[in-house]
Amino acid sequence: MNKDYFSKVRILDGGMGQTLLQKGLKAKGSLWSATALIEEKYHQLVIDTHLDFIKSGADVIVTNNFAARRSRTLQNNVDEHFNYANKKAGELALKAKEVSKKNILIAGSLPAQYDTYVPDERDQNLIKEDFYDQANLLKPFIDFFYLDVLSSIREIEIALNVVEKMNLPVLIGMHISENGKLPSGETITKMVETCKSKNWLGLIASCVSPEIIENTIDEIRSLKISFGFKANLWKEQPLPVGEIVRIDAAGFGENPVVVLGTRDEITAEKFYDFSKKMVDKGATILGGCCETKPAHINAISELKQI
Repeated sequence: MNKDYFSKVRILDGGMGQTLLQKGLKAKGSLWSATALIEEKYHQLVIDTHLDFIKSGADVIVTNNFAARRSRTLQNNVDEHFNYANKKAGELALKAKEVSKKNILIAGSLPAQYDTYVPDERDQNLIKEDFYDQANLLKPFIDFFYLDVLSSIREIEIALNVVEKMNLPVLIGMHISENGKLPSGETITKMVETCKSKNWLGLIASCVSPEIIENTIDEIRSLKISFGFKANLWKEQPLPVGEIVRIDAAGFGENPVVVLGTRDEITAEKFYDFSKKMVDKGATILGGCCETKPAHINAISELKQI
């Protein structure tokens, strides 16, 4: 693909996992959206949700395997479905693209391989193996990799070492805390200075509140790389899955929105206003994460540049 793809305003999709839950997905344990990959009865729901975002104007959809990482399948005693779930994520995204008949791109989600929103302190060889296994299953179906909510320079370096050998470009999605730094305590600037390579398509703040995005946009802009965001609309700052998902007696996981709340006041129109302000600052990669719905994506699609 064109390495300058994000030099113009492009629209990413919104919160797949939360939208699936709103559409009726009953998530097992902490598998969250990965339940929709393992259980065939939900496969059409995944395709339809991808299509909702495509119809809303998304130029890029992200594969639905955020929760299909090795550690999460082990936690829920379904590791025998790891290969199937990740391959199915690619297949369903590709099917949605084919049904849409639109020239969209597919980004392969490579999430933090242990927990989310906190650095992975495990042995680097184990982290590398986990990234490789997921990336290798996604590669046949995607246009580029998306490092999906990573929290430290160390994790980003390990992931880049894996994907750069697969000859596909990569979009960096870093999580940012309220202090404007990665959860590891490292600065955004330090991460770019340490990790940037010719393989990068751009850099985004990933699953971060609009306020944190706005507070860090000037630093990111100064780094002279295509940049933007996938904003979440939680009321509270996101927490690791063990603190978000409560599991009932039947083994079903509670929707994280019950714990974190949703910002109903950020309507599609207000999300457009926020995104327009960021475009005026130079952002070209616009999208949503948890609790951003097709309506939000449809609103910001008006900012696309042909």
